[in-house]
Amino acid sequence: MTNRIRRGTAALLVCIATLATGLAPASAEDGGQTCTVTTNDDGTVTLDWTAIPGEDRYQVRKLDNTKWVARVHATTYVLGAEHAGDGPFWVRSRQASITDTRCSDDVPPPPPPPVDVFASITANVDEFVADQGLNGAGLLIVDRERGVVYEQYFGEFGPERQTLIASASKMISAGVLLKLQEQGLLHMDREIRHQVGWANTWWAHRTTPAQLVSNSSGLLGLGPSLVFPYTCTLLEVGLERCGAKVINTPFDAAFVAPADTEYRYGGSQWQVAGAVAETVSGKSWHQLIDEIYVEPCGVDSLRYTNLGFAIPALLQDPIGALLNLNPYPTALNGRPDLLPDSNNPTIEGGAHITAPDYADLLLMHLRGGRCGDTQVLSQQSLDTMHADRIGAVYGGSTEDGSGYGMGWFVDRETGRISDPGAFGAIPWLDLDDGYGAYLVIEKTTIVGGELKDQIEELVHEAVLASRAG
Repeated sequence: MTNRIRRGTAALLVCIATLATGLAPASAEDGGQTCTVTTNDDGTVTLDWTAIPGEDRYQVRKLDNTKWVARVHATTYVLGAEHAGDGPFWVRSRQASITDTRCSDDVPPPPPPPVDVFASITANVDEFVADQGLNGAGLLIVDRERGVVYEQYFGEFGPERQTLIASASKMISAGVLLKLQEQGLLHMDREIRHQVGWANTWWAHRTTPAQLVSNSSGLLGLGPSLVFPYTCTLLEVGLERCGAKVINTPFDAAFVAPADTEYRYGGSQWQVAGAVAETVSGKSWHQLIDEIYVEPCGVDSLRYTNLGFAIPALLQDPIGALLNLNPYPTALNGRPDLLPDSNNPTIEGGAHITAPDYADLLLMHLRGGRCGDTQVLSQQSLDTMHADRIGAVYGGSTEDGSGYGMGWFVDRETGRISDPGAFGAIPWLDLDDGYGAYLVIEKTTIVGGELKDQIEELVHEAVLASRAG
């Protein structure tokens, strides 16, 4: 650590040493002469000063000595470790006249430049975007106590860019139903036939909201069959009407499994969940999103659309969409907000939002369900969403062996939860260590997953390191 002090006269150089940090250095100027004090790693103190023209001998003294402790024929001197912190130190020359002018009080040297603990993350994402030929990416990291600790955009991305997030919508949607349960308007574990008047089939008699939003209702999801009898999900027919059609259609009878016996990801069971929410609340899905999330959290960019509206944009690259090479409707060019609000929004995957607003929702999950002073979701509701329901209720697992709660995949090894979307948006939370991240690209869930896998542990290490610093 170094503190540079200019001497008061041409005849005197005064050095001040200290081991503290945090303040700016002080200096006195005269003739451009300087004296530097360096505390070395071994505890010794090195004094260096600029030469006085014509002077060939200098004297060194520290403040608590009445005698000059050294006479040197150089412009440097090393004091032993026992003298560290004993400044200020004095250096006298006699070329002009003997003048003992004391410097200002001890001041600490400037702190070392901060270490960017997130630099490796930035480098990895930047390289990945270039290697994959992506149009860009966004990454935000949030800390329970400190808020946003990292925010970086690449390529075309920026804080105002709206992105369709596909299945990264699920944790938002599930939260709506949990909020309605808090308000006493529905019960997550009560059969929906007792809560709405339009569920008439035998499997509707046994299906609960909890099963719907944990992909455990037994209805066809995005598999296991290629049969798709739920065409209403892509049409403007109204959410409640579509939910009733899905739960009551006879055309899927051969493919429906008993509830809580089989994990079937996504699909129209989420439309049924949204329809239940509209029926029991008497409000549209858009009203519920505004009241539960937008207003208390200030996430003004959050909207839902029907993904059927994106089909024309997808058809501009039909081969890429068909082969899942580039399913994102790039023709939207960062403006899915221009898609109309739908009376039948895609509950499992129709949200679009900016990256900073999504990060605010992650902070809400980390902060006991609060956005500022407003309680958005109770801690009990969050615990229900975050828990591995399929493992606890029927010993189920996802396709890759993970658990699943309500809107969240649960990594059974790390305990982290995530909600990846088909277009490459991936949020994840480490609830134990109190941080989360939101990664967004516009490509595929496979590409987004590759990048997440590449940086996930880097994020973990950087967050912990940033706290220590």
